[in-house]
Parts: sequence; structure tokens; C-alpha cells
Amino acid sequence: MKYIILILIGYFIGTIPCSYLVGKFMGNIDVRKHGSGNAGATNVLRTVGKKAALIALLGDVFKGIMPALLGHIFIGPEGAYIAGAAAVIGHCYPVTLGFKGGKGVATAGGMIIGTNPLIALILLIYMLIVVRGTKYVSLASITAAAIYPIIAWFVYDQPLVHYIALFIGCFIIFKHRANIGRLLKKEESKTTLFDKTK
Repeated sequence: MKYIILILIGYFIGTIPCSYLVGKFMGNIDVRKHGSGNAGATNVLRTVGKKAALIALLGDVFKGIMPALLGHIFIGPEGAYIAGAAAVIGHCYPVTLGFKGGKGVATAGGMIIGTNPLIALILLIYMLIVVRGTKYVSLASITAAAIYPIIAWFVYDQPLVHYIALFIGCFIIFKHRANIGRLLKKEESKTTLFDKTK
């Protein structure tokens, strides 16, 4: 019963549409109808600006941290991963937006912060290096998602944690399948995050 409750709590926290709300209040737009059409912080950056994107990003990260912490309190490390994973699914398939949400990177990052801050820091530094060098947020997200289960495999000895980390990594890569196609065709949009004039 505890697991079911945590899954439900994690999912519904994940369904809070931070990027959509930020787009509405700060840009007076529905971000799903602009830019890439994705209800995530990267699209908020493209369509509304850096300040709005930062707020959306922090909101999405917090959606992963809070369920993970609750799961840890009530069950332990496995509960943290279960609740955090449910939040990622809620972010990507939110009932609040007709099951059309973001791609889960920021919320997964929040889950990792809530379960192992050191792993989160390593992945963040890695992603910043990739984005700075290539200007492709999607490439950083995809490769970090591939690396994460490998790190978790060596850090944890709980099989359930291994499986959930693998699921999260594969799930995020799956959500970026269109980006992978554009990257291969060299048609992927580059971020303006490090552009001083933007």
C-alpha cells in the first residue's frame, strides 16, 4: 500500500505543468503551440526567455526532488526511486495537460538530486560541458540518460534501483527519439543559453 501511495503522490506532483504555467503567466503563450511544441524548460527558453526558463526548470527539478525525499522518508532508497520515477512519468504524461507533457530531463534530475546529490552533480557538470561545446541540449540529455544507469549500477547494490535507473535512462532517450533523428540529419535546433546577446 505504501508503494502504491508513493506512486500516486509522485505521479500527481509530476503533473504540475510548470513550463505551461510559466509560459502563460510570463509570456502569455501556450508553449505547446510554439517553438518545439514541448512543454518543457528548454522550449520555454526558446519562446519566452532565460528568466522564465530558469523558473520553469527549477519547478520541474523540484517536482523530482520532493517525491524522492518523501519516498526516502517512508520506505528508504527504493521508495525514493519509485516515487521519483512516478514523478518523471507524471511530467511526461500529465493528466493536467491531456497526457502531453515534457521530456522528463529536469524532473529526472530532481529525482537524482533527491536520491544521490553527487551523481546529480557529476551529470550536471557533464551536461553543461556538452551543451557549452555543442549547443545541443538534447545531445547532453540523451547521453547523460545513457550514462546514468551505468553509474547507478556501480554505486548501488539494490537490483530495484538498477532497474529503475535503467528505465529512467531508456525512457528519456525514448522521449528524445525525434531529437535523435534531427541530430543525425543535423537539423536539431541549437540553444542560445550561452549567447551573451540573448
